[in-house]
Amino acid sequence: MTTTETDEVVKEPPAPETPSDLRERERMRRRSARRRGGGWWPFLFLAPWFIGLFGLTIYPMLDSLYLSFTDFDLLTSPKWIGTENYSTMFNKDPVFWDSVHATLLYVAVSVPLKLGLALGVAILLNRPLKGIGLYRAAFYLPSLLGGAVAVAIVWRQVFGGDGLFNDFLGWFGIKGQDWISSPDTSIYTLVLLAVWQFGTPMVIFLAGLKQLPKDVYEAAAIDGAGTLTRFFRITLPLLTPIVFFNVILQIIDAFKTFTPAYVVSNGTGGPLNSTMLYSLYLYKKGFADLQMGYASALAWVLFLVIAGFTAINFIASRYWVHYDD
Repeated sequence: MTTTETDEVVKEPPAPETPSDLRERERMRRRSARRRGGGWWPFLFLAPWFIGLFGLTIYPMLDSLYLSFTDFDLLTSPKWIGTENYSTMFNKDPVFWDSVHATLLYVAVSVPLKLGLALGVAILLNRPLKGIGLYRAAFYLPSLLGGAVAVAIVWRQVFGGDGLFNDFLGWFGIKGQDWISSPDTSIYTLVLLAVWQFGTPMVIFLAGLKQLPKDVYEAAAIDGAGTLTRFFRITLPLLTPIVFFNVILQIIDAFKTFTPAYVVSNGTGGPLNSTMLYSLYLYKKGFADLQMGYASALAWVLFLVIAGFTAINFIASRYWVHYDD
């Protein structure tokens, strides 16, 4: 009988790690984590954006918020006066309320007309017509010019006492007037200028119309639905997200309008403050009267008003904006 002896192998316990071994292991762990997360390279590429965000947006906003509670004329150090600027604005400044009235009227009239015209033209251009690209470019051109000073100067000449608009009315035996100098009509010349520049919302509407399903229209045509029925029952409900997007953009843009009012009124906001849009009044207080603290308070009120209108639109959108789900 042969007996096989088995030698047991006794494993020796590992040697304790030295402090240098622990540091090396931690260094390797951190290096591995950096490789998985990209290390510091993402932050390097994002650095210009962060510098712009904090240096050109957040810091100036906070600084203007501080200045809104001071008396600051750009020449001397700011003097803290608390809420006096806001109190003066709402209780002792009639021009402020004139600018609020002019701006609200401008927004309430120009935005619906501009969006309505943009949607109508987008529907007409959403057809396979010959040379359709040329038509689209022609309708978009006024928006490409934007709020240029040259356009506002031309507009002032068109609606002046001896302007082209009065010449056009003369063909029909209608005697015109100086539309710019009349407080009853001057604001509406700015509204016409805003409506004329409908190209940007038109392009957005056109992009939305391209995405609407064709089979729904075909089914509605088979069921005998007319043009108006298809528009109100199919096109408009499916297009409500695009309408909502355009409404937000155009309201914000209308509240910030400055150049046309400045050029058309020669920087005065006249006649009788009828074209004294809010941004123009803010500019006058800050850079003409050197009341930078008061102008900062005006700017923050405008910011809150725009934020309020935007929030109201988002809340109301639950009841009229229809998404796919």
